[in-house]
Amino acid sequence: MSLSDIANSPLLFVLLAVVVFVAFVVIARFLAQQVAEALRKRGLRENVVITGSRVITVALIVVGALFAFGIAVRSDNVTILGIVAAVIITSFGAQDVLKDYVSGYYLLLERNIKVGDRISLERGSGTVSEVRLRVTLLRSETGDVVVVPNSELFTHPVTIHAKLAPAAEKKAKPAPPE
Repeated sequence: MSLSDIANSPLLFVLLAVVVFVAFVVIARFLAQQVAEALRKRGLRENVVITGSRVITVALIVVGALFAFGIAVRSDNVTILGIVAAVIITSFGAQDVLKDYVSGYYLLLERNIKVGDRISLERGSGTVSEVRLRVTLLRSETGDVVVVPNSELFTHPVTIHAKLAPAAEKKAKPAPPE
């Protein structure tokens, strides 16, 4: 067996693919720990820290598996096709979140809804307590906090109840019986 036969051996490419995959797993674990520490330092809840580190781990392991599979079958197309498929699947999953953020930009720029406004939606009503980039927080009549995605405020009819001026309040109130 010559050196060129060994270099073109399918077994060598499979072994190289396994090494690449193991390297991605090790890097994924390391980066997940770094992300978890950074999120804990920012004071985030533990479930957010765990979710963030798991997302990093899974994403890197999937990318590593795609690279390893591409090396094993000696085709760059497999790796590229896998990454494109992962991006498309992720974009479908993130579509609603992106829609909420874009709607939030418009809500914050247009300022149609402000903190303190009393609004009604299809699902209920409340007083706006905070307008964030992705969601708007409402305080209901019973004191509950209602989290409304901004895309819902942007795409569905919203009634903003007018605040009566002091002079209008006096006219609107009936006179007490004598």
